[in-house]
Amino acid sequence: MSDNGKVPLPNLENDDTAMPPVDPNTMAPDNDGESLDRGAADLEAVFDVPVQVSEILGRARMDVGELLKLGPGAVLELDRKVGEAIDIYVNNRLVARGEVVLVEDKLGVTMTEVIKAERN
Repeated sequence: MSDNGKVPLPNLENDDTAMPPVDPNTMAPDNDGESLDRGAADLEAVFDVPVQVSEILGRARMDVGELLKLGPGAVLELDRKVGEAIDIYVNNRLVARGEVVLVEDKLGVTMTEVIKAERN
């Protein structure tokens, strides 16, 4: 601790103890430093793979008769509250949580948490 009672912060730009870059293929440290030079071109082979992305704003349960009575302007009460996190699925697998945002006149979703799933 320094004389003024504050803890000195490390210089992260020139710190030799900084974590090495991570190899995106193995998620292990890549000590050759080349991983920083790689970019989106390495992923070009998967750019055209279609995926289904779903954001679940909430759920509701009702009888078919009630569903058929719904019309334009009907309000459907969901089980989530305003400001509560929504689930984001890719190919029916939960991958993240996010929040609904308004960008200009359109609704969007921003990811706030990525869910790391166990691989079987």
